[in-house]
Amino acid sequence: MVLLAAAVCTKAGKAIVSRQFVEMTRTRIEGLLAAFPKLMNTGKQHTFVETESVRYVYQPMEKLYMVLITTKNSNILEDLETLRLFSRIPEYCRALEENEISEHCFDLIFAFDEIVALGYRENVNLAQIRTFTEMDSHEEKVFRAVRETQEREAKAEMRRKAKELQQARRDAERQGKKAPGFGGFGSSAVSGGSTAAMITETIIETDKPKVAPAPARPSGPSKALKLGAKGKEVDNFVDKLKSEGETVMSSNMGKRTSETTKVHAPPINMESVHMKIEEKITLTCGRDGGLQNMELHGMIMLRISDDKFGRIRLHVENEDKKGVQLQTHPNVDKKLFTTESLIGLKNPEKSFPVNSDVGVLKWRLQTTEESFIPLTINCWPSESGNGCDVNIEYELQEDNLELNDVVITIPLPSGVGAPVIGEIDGEYRHDSRRNTLEWCLPVIDAKNKSGSLEFSIAGQPNDFFPVQVSFISKKNYCNIQVTKVTQVDGNSPVRFSTETTFLVDKYEIL
Repeated sequence: MVLLAAAVCTKAGKAIVSRQFVEMTRTRIEGLLAAFPKLMNTGKQHTFVETESVRYVYQPMEKLYMVLITTKNSNILEDLETLRLFSRIPEYCRALEENEISEHCFDLIFAFDEIVALGYRENVNLAQIRTFTEMDSHEEKVFRAVRETQEREAKAEMRRKAKELQQARRDAERQGKKAPGFGGFGSSAVSGGSTAAMITETIIETDKPKVAPAPARPSGPSKALKLGAKGKEVDNFVDKLKSEGETVMSSNMGKRTSETTKVHAPPINMESVHMKIEEKITLTCGRDGGLQNMELHGMIMLRISDDKFGRIRLHVENEDKKGVQLQTHPNVDKKLFTTESLIGLKNPEKSFPVNSDVGVLKWRLQTTEESFIPLTINCWPSESGNGCDVNIEYELQEDNLELNDVVITIPLPSGVGAPVIGEIDGEYRHDSRRNTLEWCLPVIDAKNKSGSLEFSIAGQPNDFFPVQVSFISKKNYCNIQVTKVTQVDGNSPVRFSTETTFLVDKYEIL
């Protein structure tokens, strides 16, 4: 068997990885692989095709081919056996795709070289190939282990010798004799003793943290680097900019301003009895109209910071007419809530937990009724000669709502540049990295119920969906409020505070 080359190529004959085992030019191998797809017969099931000079032995691998190019006088059975081994080599890649093969090309070439040498197959299997390519040497591991052991023993012996020298020096000092010297080059016993002491202390105190002594400052002028020198140069540059009329804010001032803002942020006026009313909406609409699904979840969280207000009742006012489903906490008296709209514990003698948020009431609304949509979005892209003209408008359906920080995000086609804005109510931001256009509206309420945006850009109508909406509101969608808080004993009123939030979990127009 004489194997000329092994290659992984596409179905069009493009070589991704190719390894030639005999002398062959790049033009020759590319020509052979380019001619390979044209030689295959689609109606017949074969794993090889022949020409006048070579034989192709191949195996399909999803969108790729594993191809062996051999001479015509090679043994076809041995070729097929070799092909089966070659076809398992791409297991080195996570997926049989062109980019994965290209990324692991050198690993595949090394594995190919282990299978074939000078055109003839080596007697190896897949496990041996992996061992050879990983180059895992047991002898190297043993050598490293022995070397580390020798280093540890040498360090231990060094510490032991140092302790013996130190002990000998101390014994000599007690007896009034000269410490034993190391000799050599006329060194005296005293110098030897001091040297021994210095070496001993250095070895023994290696584990202690080292404190570098402060270097003595020279009295003369120095050209060394100075701390703060760069800061002075920056300050001089900033002063020049200011003298030229530029407005410059220093980083320190920016930090101080941000710190001051954080410190002086208006605190939430929380009483000893505080309630957090939170609602989240998930809504999906069709681009041609129609509400596919709308789901809203709400909850009242109670937080008591003073234990003397633990035994209280909440007076709930429910003016909802949309048909929400209410559910109380298992420890709340359900009969009392149904008959008198009061939230209190089943056992009036018990108290609510202190300094912890407790969910006492939650509700849920699920509907496909279009009239329940709080904010309708109508996106109307129409094709023109230069691309698309997009008209998008909003309309507030619930007059009692006040939506803040509204952002309507429209996806844009990639690689076509920024859109040309025509008319707009509010502001816009173009995010070129995410390919989106954000239509920003600070407030949408009964006085600002509707608005529109017009822009033009290259693309197709489907490129501008899904449209996503986000907002926040301090008024909840379902008119469920706590109007009064009283104590269980005596029904005396209790001061309380309320924090209401209406958020978007998901709001899409598909």
